[in-house]
Order: sequence, then C-alpha cells, then structure tokens
Amino acid sequence: MVPARYGRPASPPRAPRHTEEATTLSATTTFRDLGILPETAEALEAVGIVTPFPIQELTLPVALAGTDVIGQAKTGTGKTLGFGLPLLENVTVPADVEAGRARPEELTEAPQALVVVPTRELCQQVTNDLLTAGKVRNVRVLSIYGGRAYEPQVEALARGVDVVVGTPGRLLDLAGQRKLRLSQIRTLVLDEADEMLDLGFLPDVEKIMEQLPAKRQTMLFSATMPGQVIGLARRYMSQPTHIRATDPDDAGATVANITQHVFRAHSMDKPEMVARILQANGRGLAMVFCRTKRTAADVADQLARRGFASGAVHGDLGQGAREQALRAFRNGKVDVLVCTDVAARGIDVEGVTHVINYQTPEDEKTYLHRIGRTGRAGNTGTAVTLVDWDDIPRWQLINKALNLDFHDPAETYSTSPHLFEVLGIPEGTKGILPRAERTRAGLAAEEVEDLGGRESKRSGGGGRAKAGAEEAERPRRTRSRQRRRTRGGV
Repeated sequence: MVPARYGRPASPPRAPRHTEEATTLSATTTFRDLGILPETAEALEAVGIVTPFPIQELTLPVALAGTDVIGQAKTGTGKTLGFGLPLLENVTVPADVEAGRARPEELTEAPQALVVVPTRELCQQVTNDLLTAGKVRNVRVLSIYGGRAYEPQVEALARGVDVVVGTPGRLLDLAGQRKLRLSQIRTLVLDEADEMLDLGFLPDVEKIMEQLPAKRQTMLFSATMPGQVIGLARRYMSQPTHIRATDPDDAGATVANITQHVFRAHSMDKPEMVARILQANGRGLAMVFCRTKRTAADVADQLARRGFASGAVHGDLGQGAREQALRAFRNGKVDVLVCTDVAARGIDVEGVTHVINYQTPEDEKTYLHRIGRTGRAGNTGTAVTLVDWDDIPRWQLINKALNLDFHDPAETYSTSPHLFEVLGIPEGTKGILPRAERTRAGLAAEEVEDLGGRESKRSGGGGRAKAGAEEAERPRRTRSRQRRRTRGGV
C-alpha cells in the first residue's frame, strides 16, 4: 500500500525507482487527513469533495514532500487532483502571507507552477479543477492554448498569474516572445504524457523543460506508460516515485463499473441503431465517438434531424464552435455529443451514462480513453462499440490487448431483439425521438463566444454578421452596373 520507489542504478545517473502495485488505502481517509491546507479542503468540501480516490490518497503524501512523481491510474479515477493539490500547495499567494505561512518577499507576479497538456479541451478541464480547489486562497490560474486571440492571454500574464495550464505550441510561442516568464516555476506537471508523445509534441515539451529552473518538482501523470514516457522521466526527473493505483476488485485494464457491449453492425444501419440506443432506459448524457471528422459531422446532423439535441466536436470546427458544443453539453442544453478522438481525453462531464463507439477506435489506448468518459468518479456507465465487418481484425487486436471477451461480436441490427434486451431499450422504440421527449434547449441556445483574433474572422459571430451584410448588398450594386447587350449595336 505504500508507493514503491525506484532504486538508482549506476547508469544513467537519473532513473526511476522500481515499481510495485499500490492498492486502495483506508476508505475513511479525508483530504484533511492527508495534510492539505485548510483553505484548500474548505474549497473542495464546498463542492462535495471530501474523500480522495486511490491515486490521490497515494500521491499526496509523496508529492507534498517535494518528491518527483510518476502517477499512473485508469482514466476517470481522479488524476487531476492527484497532481493539482500538491501543485497548489507549492504556490505562494497573499492568503499565505496573511496566515503567516509565507513572507511578503516570496510573492511574485510570475507563474510559479506550469501544467502542460496535449489538447485544448483538457486544458480547460484542468484549469477549472484548479480554480475550484484554489478558490478560497484566490489562486490565479490561466489557461493558454491556440485558437484564441493572443491579447487577452498576454494581458493576463502581465497582470500576474500563479499557475499556467497550456498546450505546448502556444506556451513555446509566448515564451519565445518573452511574454511568458518561466524562471520562477517551482512545479511542472506533464498531464497525459503518452498522448503528447502520440501527437508529436515531444520536441516542444523538451524545449519547454529546458527553459525551466533546474531546481523544481516534476510530476508526470498518465493512464498508460509506454517506454518513451519512462525515457522522458529518466532525462528530466530526479529519482521519481512511480505510483500505480489499482483497486483490488478491478484487476482488468478497463474500469470495472463500466458495462461493455460489442456488436457487429452494418454501416448503413448504424444511425438507426444509435438512435434506438439513445432511447434506452436511464440514459443520461451520451458521447458518440467517430474516427473521422466527416463522419462526426454527418452523425451529429443525422441525430439532429431525428429529434435529438446533439452537438459536435471535431477538428474542422473553429475553437468557438467547439467550446460552444462543450458548454451546451455541460449545461444540459445538448445531451448527445458526437466527437472525434480530440475529445477522448480531458472531458470530464458529470452525468455521462453512455459512450457509443460509432467506429472502431485505432488501438486499445484510444478505446480505453473513449469509454473512460463514462463510469467516472465511482459512477456506473455503459460503453457500446459498433464494429463494421471490415474492422473485425482491428477490433480483435484491441480485444486481445485488453484481454476482453468479445473476440467474435454478435451480428446485430437495429431490429435485433438482443440489442433491446441487453441495453434496456423499450420495446417498439423507433429511430426518431418522439416529440414529447424533445425537451432540451439544443445547441442554438448556447451562444458562440467571440474569441478574438483570426478565430473570430473565421467562425465568430461579429465577423459573420458583417460578411452577411456585405453579401446582401453585393447583388444590388452589381445590378446597377450591368450593361444591356443589344443586337447590331442599337
């Protein structure tokens, strides 16, 4: 139960300590028992967070002592607060001076902590969690990512921030312009490090780490730990403690409280199947995952025509439209979010009961992160995967890698009795949502935020309205300049 450490070998000089499985600690432990500041515990209790999850309970004593940490746990088990609480404790703010915990000269306007994340959606999620935990101490947290105007981010940095959460590209950009000062960073966190490596961010991450003070605490968190992540730890971390949190009743790769179903489905029948699955008993919010941007846009449109309040998140949308869909989903105006794997990490929305893999994921890691959007924080969830005939070999590789029991999925159609039975779909359900059940406000009820800069010109409301006005005026001016062609020059 005590997190095991790595022994230092003769070469290389900085290497992780050896790993052991860490299991759940006492169920009666609270965050106050783990030694966090009373103000932080008060902020968490205000939103109903009292008892830590295993990864948090194991990480906090080690991280609060200033040790470098490699944290590994299944998705949806609370990694954000696992690194977020020690990070906030290591930041000095005016509230600490008032409480006598720090001296006035320790205060600074430069960022004291940095969290690097792979996607914009995860950036927003981590920022919100840190703001919640640091609310009583008034910790200033700023999210920095592309797709938004530079000016507000630069102005916020100039006013002073305590914690910066950002994506590698925009962080490097602002640091190169000397708008972001990294010389006062005491704590660095790499969240979802394996995803950053998969997306090709490794060179950018290394450039960022080279600009940080040598004396700092580094924490690396992820659901999976491929060899490249361990290699990164060897180069940039000092004798890290590797904490792997598991539940004794949850030995598999997937979370035990997620019920998984896999069906062999025909591509032409999938929209009808999804529409019927979305009418299952007890269905709350739902996420539908597609491999391609075109498919995601098409499925979202089809579901909207069938009466569902749906939104889409994929790479062809501007940042304003993506954030509009996510806000509508979190606020309950939209209850079906159709997305590509850009949303497979970082989206932590309460009340997601169903995840539907409309297309088979690329690999087992993507599958884990997709279905991890449900069954979070101890809740139960349902994951349904629809496998095309052509994707059977791909699925069988995923099935083998995760040691699942769905090697040969049952051939299933929208009218198959077993589909209705296992998913709790009422008998007689059709692929169109009855009008009496269309109670959600829909995507249009959520305003598109003006992000400024190039984004507003591409997808913002003001620029679009101006373009529409110019388009309306153009035919009138054109008609006034038209010449009349006549025969024989008369």
